[in-house]
Formats: sequence, C-alpha cells, structure tokens
Amino acid sequence: MKLRIKKGDTVKVIAGNSKGDVGRVLMVSPEKMQVLVEGVNMRSKAMRPSQKYPNGGIAHIEAPLHYSKVMLVDKNGKPTRIAIERSKVNGKSVVKRIAKTTQEVL
Repeated sequence: MKLRIKKGDTVKVIAGNSKGDVGRVLMVSPEKMQVLVEGVNMRSKAMRPSQKYPNGGIAHIEAPLHYSKVMLVDKNGKPTRIAIERSKVNGKSVVKRIAKTTQEVL
C-alpha cells in the first residue's frame, strides 16, 4: 500500500502514549505501514559494549509508529488531511499533495 506520508514531512501524533508530539519523519516503511518520527515514541534499549558504544549502557532510540497514528502538519502547524491531485505536465504525470486546511501544496 502506498502511504501519503513521505520522509522529511512534519507530522503530529494523534494517538498513543506520544499523543500531541510533533516531529520530522526519518523513515517510512510501506511494507509494515510504519513511520519513524524523530524524538517520538522513545524506547530504552540495553546495549552491549561495542565500537559504537564502548561502555555499553542504556540507549534511548525511536521506535516506529503505525502510520494511522500520525497526521501531516500544514504550514500553520495544524494537523491536516491530504488531497491528491494528478495532472500532466509536458506529457509526464505529476502528483501533488494538497493540505485540506489551507489548500497549499505540501
């Protein structure tokens, strides 16, 4: 399934423990229908000593969220739904994502 959320978008969490948090999308996984959002859904992970973590210890990392728990944010910082507009430019198909709240291209 193709998701309407892309890497680099700003999203707001609308459900779960991190509800209300805003962050930038770091990764999108369409196969699992999950997104990884910067600074949201933080989990603690015990790390063994390695070259990356020479002392080991506890690392705080982001865990993925289901894409239905996040909503894109428009230019005003408010969550918005998305409309898809398809058009042809010079014989090529172009897809635009438009914010329902402000009617601006995202």
